[in-house]
Amino acid sequence: MAVLWLDEVGSDDLAAVGGKGASLGELTGAGLPVPPGFVVTAGTYRSFIEETGIDEELFAAVDVDSDDSKALAEASKRAEELILGTEIPEDIREGILAAYDDLGDGEAFVAVRSSATAEDLPDASFAGQQETFLNITREDLVQRVKECWASLFTQRAIYYREEQGFDHDIVDIAVVVQRMVDAEKSGVMFTSHPSTGNPEIIIEAAWGLGEAVVSGSVSPDNYVVDRETAAIDEVTIADKKTMMEKDPETGETIERAVAEEKRNEQVLSGSEIERLVELGRQVEDHYGTPQDVEWAIFEGEVYMLQSRPITTISESSGSQAASATDGSGVQEAQPKNDNEVLMKGLGASPGIASGPVRIVGKLDELDKVGEGDIIVTEMTTPDMVPAMKRAAGIITDEGGMTSHAAIVSRELGVPAVVGTGSASRELEDGQVVTLDGDKGTIREGEVASQEEETDPLDDVRPQNPVKPMTATEVKVNVSIPEAAHRAAVTGADGVGLLRVEHMILSTNMTPERYIRDHGADEYIEEIVDGIQTVADEFYPRPVRVRTLDAPTDEFRQLQGGEDEPKEHNPMLGYRGIRRSLDTPDVFAHELEAFRRLFDMGYDNVEIMFPLVNDAEDVLQARNLLEEAGVDPEKRSWGVMIETPASALCVEEMAEAGIDFASFGTNDLTQYTLAVDRNNGNVADRFDELHPGVLKLIGETIETCREHGVNTSICGQAGSKPKMIRYLVNEGVSSISANIDAVRDVQHEVKRVEQQLLLDSVR
Repeated sequence: MAVLWLDEVGSDDLAAVGGKGASLGELTGAGLPVPPGFVVTAGTYRSFIEETGIDEELFAAVDVDSDDSKALAEASKRAEELILGTEIPEDIREGILAAYDDLGDGEAFVAVRSSATAEDLPDASFAGQQETFLNITREDLVQRVKECWASLFTQRAIYYREEQGFDHDIVDIAVVVQRMVDAEKSGVMFTSHPSTGNPEIIIEAAWGLGEAVVSGSVSPDNYVVDRETAAIDEVTIADKKTMMEKDPETGETIERAVAEEKRNEQVLSGSEIERLVELGRQVEDHYGTPQDVEWAIFEGEVYMLQSRPITTISESSGSQAASATDGSGVQEAQPKNDNEVLMKGLGASPGIASGPVRIVGKLDELDKVGEGDIIVTEMTTPDMVPAMKRAAGIITDEGGMTSHAAIVSRELGVPAVVGTGSASRELEDGQVVTLDGDKGTIREGEVASQEEETDPLDDVRPQNPVKPMTATEVKVNVSIPEAAHRAAVTGADGVGLLRVEHMILSTNMTPERYIRDHGADEYIEEIVDGIQTVADEFYPRPVRVRTLDAPTDEFRQLQGGEDEPKEHNPMLGYRGIRRSLDTPDVFAHELEAFRRLFDMGYDNVEIMFPLVNDAEDVLQARNLLEEAGVDPEKRSWGVMIETPASALCVEEMAEAGIDFASFGTNDLTQYTLAVDRNNGNVADRFDELHPGVLKLIGETIETCREHGVNTSICGQAGSKPKMIRYLVNEGVSSISANIDAVRDVQHEVKRVEQQLLLDSVR
C-alpha cells in the first residue's frame, strides 16, 4: 500500500509513517484539530529504491567519514542524483495521486513534509533534517515526494545520523501530505519550559504561514503562560517586519513586508492564547512528555500541524544558559544540531545569544552596533564597553578567559566566545549567528530578537538574604562601574578588585591626552565618579581599587596612543606601578581622586598597587600617597602579588607598611611558568595549580600571617574549587571571585571550613 491516512495511524506505526506521521496520527486519534492528510509510507520509499535497483549504490555512496567535509558533500550529491534521476514506478505514482484526489478533489493546496523513521524520538530530534514544501498542487506532488526522499541524504542529515549512531541503510523516510491551512497567524509552542521543564507554556507567534517562524526569517511575539493557572506571565511583542503567505495568483509561498500598522501589533488575542494553552495541555497529557508543537490559525480555528518531544530539557545547562532558539524562532536551551557549527573558540561568558554580526575593526565603527547585535572583533578594548552593553553577544579572534572581552562580558551578563582565531575575517556583516558562551561554538542561524527569558546571572542573585557564613571573606571582582549593582546583589563581602583602567580607557584617550584636552580636574572626576558608583553600591563593605595597570598596546589604540613606546612584549613592559612611578605627575591625579573620595566619606575604599616587585616599589608609592594628602597609617592600602619577585619579597613589603597582599594568579602563573596565557601554542601549559605557583602562594600567606598582613586572591583561579580548598587550608583572609561564581565560592569555602573544624575535634 503506497499510502496510509492520518486517521488510521498512531505511535505504533513509526516504522511505516515516520516520526512526524506517527505524531500527526496520534494527534488526530486524540481528537485534536489536525488538517486532514495521508502519508506516503516508508515502505513505499524502500520499494522505490529496491525496485529500481539503486539501493546498494545509494548506501555505498553515503558510507563516508562524516568529518571529511569534501567526502560528505560528494556523498550527498551522488545520493541526490540517484534518487531524483530515477523514474518512479507507475504504480507508486498512481497511488500517491489517487490519495491526493480523494483529499481535495484534485484542486487542494497541500504541504509535503518529510517524516523519517528515526525522527522526533524522545532522545534525538531530527527536526529540520529533511525537506518541507508548502502550497503544492497535483502537478508537482510526485516530484516533491521524491525531493523529500532525496533530503534523507543531505550533508547535515548524513552527518547527524553518523553522530547519533543510526545506520543509513536502516533509516527509511515517509512523506506526510496534508491539506494546507492558509494561516492568518502561526507559530510554535513549547508545552513546558524547554530548559527547566517547569510547567510554563511558551508560545511564539507571527503573521501568515509558520514557515517564517520555522525558518527564522521573522522575530515572533513571545508569550509565557503558566500551564497550571493559564495566567499570562510575560508578553514580548516583536517588530515583525516580514510574513509568508500563499500568492493568490501562482499558489507559491512568498515573503512580503508586514503592513506598518501590524508590525508591532500583538498577534494573538487572549482567547487564542487560552485555546493554545488548552491544546498544549492536551498534547502533553496525551504523550506524557513535554512537546514542541507547530500550530496555525485560520478563520478563528486553531490547527495542530506537528508535535515532537522536547529533547533538550535533560541536557539543559541550567540557569546560566540564556534562552535560545534552534534557528526557527523557538526558544530552547541550546541550538539544535541542524545549525551548522561555523567555528569554535573559548566559551568565556555563559549564555546563548544570536543576532546579526557587526564586524568592528576600528573604534569609529562602534556606532553601527545596535541593540541585539553580535560584536565581532579582533579583540575588545575598554572604549568598546558602551557598545558591548548594547550587544547581545561578543565574539573575538584573540584572547582567553582572562581577556578584556571575557571579563567585561561576564560582568555585563553578555554571552561571549573568545579566541576563535578568524571570526572577524570569516563572518560577514549582517550574517546571523548563534553563539554559545558555555560551549564556545558559533553556529549559523537565528534566534528571535527579544529580551532573554533568563538572565545569565539570575543564579548569582540571592533567593533570600541568608548567605553562607564563613570566616574567610568572599568578595567579588568588578571591572567596570556599570557592573556594580550586579556585583552587589551577589551578597559578596566586598569588592576584591575594581580596575581603574577601564574608567580611564573608556574615554578613548590616554591619560596624558585626556588631561591635555580636558584638564586635570575633569580627569580626576572621571576616576572619582567611577569608584563612587561602586563604593555606593557596597557601602560599608570594602571596595579594593587597583591603580592604573594598562599595557602600552592597549594605550596605543586610543587618541594619544601614537606617543606610546613600542614594546616587543607589553605584558613585561611599561605598566603597573612601574609606569605610575615613572610618571608621578599623572599618577598624582589618580591619588588625588582617592583623597577626594576619602574626604567625601568613602572610608570603604582601599588602594591597591599593581605589579610591584619589592619594598622599593612600595616605599616610593607610599611617599606619593603622602604627598597627595592620603595618610597611609589611616587608610587601607596594599599590593598585588603578581610576580615571583613580589612573592619572595613580601616580608620586606610587610615591614614597609602594607595592610594587605592580593594574588593576581593570572600574571603570577604567567610569570612563574613563562607561559603567555593568550598564546594558543602554549596555553595548555597555563596552570594556576602548578606546584611552583602554589608554593609561592602558600609561603606568601604564611609570611603575611606572621606580620599581620591580610591576604586575598583576585585572579580567576580564585573561583576554582581546588584553589579554594588550598587557600582556605593555608589561611587566606579573603577570596574574590567573578560575579557569576560568588555563590559557588561561598558554599565551597563553607564546606572547607566545616571540614577543618571537624578535623580539629576528631
